[in-house]
Amino acid sequence: MNYKILLTFILFSLSALGVYAQENTVGLLSYDADESYDGYNLIYPHRQPNVFLLDNCGEIVHQWEGEAGITPGNTAYLMPNGNLVKTVTPPGSAGFPIFAPGAGGGVEIRSWDNELLWDYTVNNDTIRMHHDIAVKENGNILIVAWDYMSAEEAIQAGRDPALIAANSMWPDKIIEVNMAKEVVWEWRAQDHLIQDFDSTKDNFGVISENPGKINFNYDTNDGSPDWMHVNAMDYHEERGQILLSVPQFDEVWIIDNTTTTEEAAGTFGGRANRGGEILYRWGNDFAYDMDVLENQQLFFQHDAQWANDFLIPSHPDFDNILVFNNRIGSDFSAVSLFDPGWDMYKWSYGKNTDDTFAPESTYATITHPDPQALFSTGLSGSQPLENGNYLISSGRQGYAFELTPDNEIVWEYVTPIIGGAQATQGDVPAINDNLTFRMTRFPVDYPAFEGRDLSPQGWIELEPNEDYCDRLVPVRNVEAFNYNLSISPNPTTGWMTLEYDYAAEVNFEVYDLLGRSVKQFEAMGARKYVDMSDLNPGIYFLQINGGETQRFVIE
Repeated sequence: MNYKILLTFILFSLSALGVYAQENTVGLLSYDADESYDGYNLIYPHRQPNVFLLDNCGEIVHQWEGEAGITPGNTAYLMPNGNLVKTVTPPGSAGFPIFAPGAGGGVEIRSWDNELLWDYTVNNDTIRMHHDIAVKENGNILIVAWDYMSAEEAIQAGRDPALIAANSMWPDKIIEVNMAKEVVWEWRAQDHLIQDFDSTKDNFGVISENPGKINFNYDTNDGSPDWMHVNAMDYHEERGQILLSVPQFDEVWIIDNTTTTEEAAGTFGGRANRGGEILYRWGNDFAYDMDVLENQQLFFQHDAQWANDFLIPSHPDFDNILVFNNRIGSDFSAVSLFDPGWDMYKWSYGKNTDDTFAPESTYATITHPDPQALFSTGLSGSQPLENGNYLISSGRQGYAFELTPDNEIVWEYVTPIIGGAQATQGDVPAINDNLTFRMTRFPVDYPAFEGRDLSPQGWIELEPNEDYCDRLVPVRNVEAFNYNLSISPNPTTGWMTLEYDYAAEVNFEVYDLLGRSVKQFEAMGARKYVDMSDLNPGIYFLQINGGETQRFVIE
């Protein structure tokens, strides 16, 4: 007899109920289950340590509890194997040598059961992680960090001394760290500067003729050391490229990760043969002296991303770029989508007739049906969903909503946190009370959820309206076989004995810390001797027949 995990979705009709009236003040506000996209919502609210996974009814189905005093730094990502990769900010963060809003300090990998599997600190007097990370398929982690530069170094590089408000500057850098905690690649903004202020200093040149370089005297932050403030990063695996949101420039940039570190410091090398120069930039051509400010498209944007997570290639937004355009209006925000005109044969991005980067404008701008109801000057995010809807989160209000192509709201949620503590149902958070960097919705068939108990565990908020959402979707009914799998020796240096309660043919699969399948094999007869010496030392997970999983260590 074959056993497998059965996934079933319990759906009850709400046609008689319609969309819920907005009775709640926090947590779930409204929900049209027929039009909303089924999934689980990941949030990591500010000023508290926990990461929450919520069903569409707003109930907790899983959480990763953090240590007291630890706060987001600012993002968390759920891997296909159920591990959580999250950024953290240590207590007393403002007292460290490098600090500005969005400061982090380290990265952790936690198992589904919240066991600390790996951590890495990026916080000293010359470098500090902030805002975002990106996890590559090879297991390496890209980290955004501030890169210390003394006032003397900045002036020698061509910075106008009047634009140095403190005694240093912190241009951004990207480092790539492997699971052995080695920095295997880096890109520094400091290596790609240009200035037309002082011909006796370094990096002097014509800014408009060098769009791959960064105007060192373009400044919208009153000379703050946090000159660029990169607040989001995405990675394109096929192209080997990194997308950066640079809000102080009101631009997104794309750089090449296929270079060596040496090449990334120069202008040659990598698949694009441009070294570490900016391959593509868009949103504010004025930042490199190529247009007038009135033609600006992006305004202190967040959550820049290639729209490909959980989407199929035929989706109209697939591989295009979207951002949360925070300050597009004086009293409203929007989500902006544009096609950068990627040409895989030329390995380059499109240009307009005036030699600025394409396109001339966005192909879609999405606002709230009541535009002023969506306004966040910072934080925030957006996500295109498989069913054509968009999930949009307004960070300063901790407010998320799902919008259909017909501009109808079919789901709303307010983070029930006030000042880092649980709110009580009926409380009304003020702006910045429940800061939430972004929200991500995972489809119900996301591999991380296979075999997991996602039964509702209650609410974040206190004194919840327990009957507010009449159904819980999707509920995962699991018919699972207990194999009583055992592994010995564990840890091992190579050969292992596997024993299990099943005599017929079974399939085994080995996953690494980031959920990548690294080995598969079959067995018969309730016992199997297997050689794992072809795997590198580290922590792995052995899964039998797609269900029961055991952890093991190779020394």
